[in-house]
Amino acid sequence: MGMKQATMALLLTGLLGSGCVTAGTHQAKLDELARAQADLNKSRQEAVDLSKERDELKKRIQDALAQVADLSGRLSQAESKVKGLTTERDQYAKLLNDSTALVGQLKERLEKLGQNVDKLTTERGQLQAGLTDAKTRLEEMRKQKAAAEARLQMFRSLVDKLRAMIDAGQLKVITREGRMLIALPDDVLFDSGKAEVKPQGQEALAKIAQVLSTIPDRRFVVAGHTDNVPIRSGRYRSNWDLSAARAIEVTLFLVSKGMKPQVLAAAGFGEFDPVAQNDTPEHRTQNRRIEIVLQPNISDLPPLEGIESAPAK
Repeated sequence: MGMKQATMALLLTGLLGSGCVTAGTHQAKLDELARAQADLNKSRQEAVDLSKERDELKKRIQDALAQVADLSGRLSQAESKVKGLTTERDQYAKLLNDSTALVGQLKERLEKLGQNVDKLTTERGQLQAGLTDAKTRLEEMRKQKAAAEARLQMFRSLVDKLRAMIDAGQLKVITREGRMLIALPDDVLFDSGKAEVKPQGQEALAKIAQVLSTIPDRRFVVAGHTDNVPIRSGRYRSNWDLSAARAIEVTLFLVSKGMKPQVLAAAGFGEFDPVAQNDTPEHRTQNRRIEIVLQPNISDLPPLEGIESAPAK
């Protein structure tokens, strides 16, 4: 029993044991007793509330302790993780420093390599240009070789077709100064000091015209030559006149025997293109001649830059 309950019991006993209590006093005591009861009930309620608060506070303390324990564990884990991260950070920092140093070394090597690459690129370009030029020249040489072989084949064919006349001493097929030509001595074609073709010469020229007509895409120059003995004729002013007249006469005869005039030309050289010294009768005889020169085709030559080709007729 509590202190307040004992006090109220004693008070109630005293009141009941006294027979001389007045009504007012009695009522006052009852009121006081009611107030005491109310206070007692309130105290009881407060005690209940305090008990609840105590239990709640105890539970909260337990929860707080559990949270503290959890947080303590998590803190330990975090500290361990931080320690691990710190170690990892230090490792990465060292790796970064090493990488930075390596990058510097590589950059220096790349710069040197870049210089070497630039040099190699330049040299490669030069070599490529040289290779291209060499290929171009090789192709030109191949074309020239093919053209030379074609000219050689044509020369052999011409010699074969004129073999009988060559063996008879009526003409020669030779190359001189890079040109292929048929050389006929003047005594086969002309009398001394004259430009008219003799019958023997006409027969030889007719055979030559027949052979030359079979050579396609080729032009010819009929060239007249004399020795250096001055001419004594009222018809021709000089050996030049005589050589030109003979060349024209031979050209006209070749046309009459079927050669196209478009592929023929006549030229007189007089005594100015000798093949021997004019110091003996034999040498002068060699210089008095008619040459039919096979002109080279421009297609047989290497390409000439900057020179425009004329359109074909």
